[in-house]
Amino acid sequence: MARLHRGQNPPLRWEFPGVTIHGETVAARDPPLPYISTRDAQDPPKRLAFDAVLLAGLAPDGGLFVPAAWPRLDPAALAALKGKPYAEVAVAVTTPFLDGVVAARDWRRMVEDAYRDFDNEAVAPLRELGDGLYLLELFHGPTLAFKDYALQLVGRLFDHVLERRRARVTIVGATSGDTGSAAIAACRDRAAIDLFMLYPEGRISDAQRRQMTGVAAANVHVLAIDGTFDDCQDLVKAMFADAKFRGELSLSAVNSINWARIMAQTVYYVAAALALGVPQRAVAFAVPTGNFGNVFAAHVARRMGLPVAQLVIGSNRNDILARFINGGTMSIGAVEPSLSPSMDIQVASNFERFYFELKGGDAAAVAAGMAAFRRTGTLPLTRAEWERAAALFSAARVDDDATLAEIKRSYESTGTILDPHSAVAVAAARACRRDKALPMVALATAHPAKFPDAVARAIGKRPPVPPRLAQALAAPERKVALPRDLAAVQNYVRRHARAAFAGAAP
Repeated sequence: MARLHRGQNPPLRWEFPGVTIHGETVAARDPPLPYISTRDAQDPPKRLAFDAVLLAGLAPDGGLFVPAAWPRLDPAALAALKGKPYAEVAVAVTTPFLDGVVAARDWRRMVEDAYRDFDNEAVAPLRELGDGLYLLELFHGPTLAFKDYALQLVGRLFDHVLERRRARVTIVGATSGDTGSAAIAACRDRAAIDLFMLYPEGRISDAQRRQMTGVAAANVHVLAIDGTFDDCQDLVKAMFADAKFRGELSLSAVNSINWARIMAQTVYYVAAALALGVPQRAVAFAVPTGNFGNVFAAHVARRMGLPVAQLVIGSNRNDILARFINGGTMSIGAVEPSLSPSMDIQVASNFERFYFELKGGDAAAVAAGMAAFRRTGTLPLTRAEWERAAALFSAARVDDDATLAEIKRSYESTGTILDPHSAVAVAAARACRRDKALPMVALATAHPAKFPDAVARAIGKRPPVPPRLAQALAAPERKVALPRDLAAVQNYVRRHARAAFAGAAP
């Protein structure tokens, strides 16, 4: 991983930027295994290859996998990517993270195939809203949400690795709305995968639910849980923490706890920045986020060398991230339903990856801090750590009234219809923008037709329904209602997962 990856166009190089583990700077080895867990306090920590990280999803110790070092896109490499198709940018940006596990020819084929059926030639087009503010449209994939941009790749990666290993996995995931349908679209009918997706009953939009429950695939199981998204997420983590159950069913994950998701999401930040003048000038991004995964992918792009002048977090009324950035304390509150349900989250799982950075790579401190967070509801952070976080991120709270106001404002001024999550991003961009001389990109993370009721409240009419969504809305629903009970969920998964009968973990 410390070597130059030859044969790429443009070349990327790996650097070890002073990340410390147990007080020592990570040193280059030839070749090092590239991934470590945020909670692995062994000295030295165990290193895993990309394919092992892909299939594991969550580390056995409960931590999240992160690269031991970051690839770098220097200005020359960025300049060489200007004007290239999205798939070519994706190949260049993601190849170093694979660390040779996937052959270059196979990876290029997977990437090109993943984005072939997106309904816009640019894949992730930019729309100007005026005054240097742009909308990055991330709803042109199969399920009309930004999760498609990563999961269409991840599904193909699973197929490739499992076929090579002659193995199968049971994927369990939790969704606050869009991850579920995108994961199902990516993994349906795949012979080596059984997929169980948990969602909070009554807490996602009808369109989001029907995009999951309307899929008639034998390997797909949609579980409606009586609880919140955080409850669903806790059930998934508990299943991974049960070593016997995890091994018996060869568990894997497609939530943004899976590093491959983050890796793939870095691409659209690079592509948008290139279209707006990088590397000659910097850009800023505003990201609607509840689980910290999407905005962390932007941070990864920045760590890789993308000149990002400002990263803005847009929170809804469930504003734990905004409260932390603006006030210095990360404390869990009650999950409150909102017009942007995919962000109705209080425990932002991906924040652990950033917490690992704030703790200087001290995995023992991360493990202790996350345990305290669960026990007390407050994440231990020093003032210096908060100041560092606040220097790297801005944040704004956008409640339901402000969300509706932004949908109306954007429609009346530009004719653009925003979904509630995208409206949070645009409102946060307007509130936090520091330098109007630089382009500010707000992420449009879902098609407005997925949230027609909120749109109608704001502008007095429902958005047109794309054919892809109309088909899902017309399909009969398939779902199973389960209580917020680990044993009940595990029993259901065990009875219906084909991996439970295969007798071999990958």
